[in-house]
Amino acid sequence: MRTSGLFGYGLRAAVGALQECRALPARHWPRITIMSTAGFKPATWQTPVGAAFNSQYLADEDHALRELASRARLALPDSRKITQRAAALVQSVRSEQRSGGPLDAFLREYSLGSREGVILMCLAEALLRIPDGETADRLIADKIPSGAWDEHLGDSESLFVTASTWGLMLTGRVVSLDRTDVGEPRAWYARLTARLGEPVARAALKQAMRILGSTFVMGRDIEAALQRADGKDERAYRYSFDMLGEAALTAADAERYLQKYADAIAAVSRRVRTDQPMTQRHSISVKLSALHPRYEYAQRERVLRELGPRLEQLVRLAREANIAITIDAEEADRLELSLLLIDRILASDVTVGYSGFGLAVQAYQKRAYAVLEWLVKRVREFDRRITLRLVKGAYWDTEIKRAQERGLSGYPVFTRKCNTDVSYLACARLLEANS
Repeated sequence: MRTSGLFGYGLRAAVGALQECRALPARHWPRITIMSTAGFKPATWQTPVGAAFNSQYLADEDHALRELASRARLALPDSRKITQRAAALVQSVRSEQRSGGPLDAFLREYSLGSREGVILMCLAEALLRIPDGETADRLIADKIPSGAWDEHLGDSESLFVTASTWGLMLTGRVVSLDRTDVGEPRAWYARLTARLGEPVARAALKQAMRILGSTFVMGRDIEAALQRADGKDERAYRYSFDMLGEAALTAADAERYLQKYADAIAAVSRRVRTDQPMTQRHSISVKLSALHPRYEYAQRERVLRELGPRLEQLVRLAREANIAITIDAEEADRLELSLLLIDRILASDVTVGYSGFGLAVQAYQKRAYAVLEWLVKRVREFDRRITLRLVKGAYWDTEIKRAQERGLSGYPVFTRKCNTDVSYLACARLLEANS
């Protein structure tokens, strides 16, 4: 029997389970059925929606890139204009670095390309959602000691960065010490981490992370986020609000998130001006995995039956509220399931004359261009108008790891960033041609 991909992964798991049970009496062995895929017909699981783009799921990257490059290529005059514009923008940003404020200097020093930057971003986001001090203490104690903070001492001319580095090394205390008195920074810091539980130190570090997190998280709830969006500096922007960490594990979770989304739609509708175009109003983004505890392709019939009406309900609420609603992108395994639901919404009367319904498409997926071609076709067939958010993608590490765990022959995403950039440009040109 020949197996590949997910079927092979399941076979290995089953054989492993049998091997672990050999030491037990036969009566205690689990009942495991290994099915051959020899007579398995793709038609039993392939949907008409998936048939439009699934051939590119594990496409050869070089071949896919050549096709996308030909579609992304610009005429020489246009390419020169773009290069000149990009260079001018970069030079402008670089010339204003010193006037960007202390937080910009902090983020340049602790970029997401460094271990310390990743730790700080994790803390900044997580601490905003931790209600009790004990859990916050454990998180800080786990994350902060693993950073090489001593490597950043003296690396920035900004006093804010230097002070923050010392504060992080001293568990929240901003003090000034001669480096010759410090000795080996790693060993010295390891001794100080034992004092992380001190209330003053914990409060100082948590406050610093909250200040940092407020740059990336609008608020604890929709009302706080909307209030901040009306601020002096934020008023010029338009936001699509979503919830952090949404993932329904139970039916109760799904019902709770459904209500939260409904409440958010109502809250946003009270702050928008109906005399403005739809694209100039605040909107809501929805993750479908928050609305069903078994949001997976193997449960597609149940998901379509149970989640379809919930999604249509939210779209109808957004339409009545005169705001847009966008379906967020998720992992590659859920793409076809998401598009099956989106196709149903497009066919529904809820989108007739409503231009606020839309979705996000990830350019790092090899199926992205084919997905957009399918969307263009379906929108024309239904005579609908949608909004589309083209993004590069946020689950790259997860997609690579899952493909490796399953022993797949390739990856559903491009393995190099420059290849994703080419895909993004090709997709953007396709959208521009069909706007």
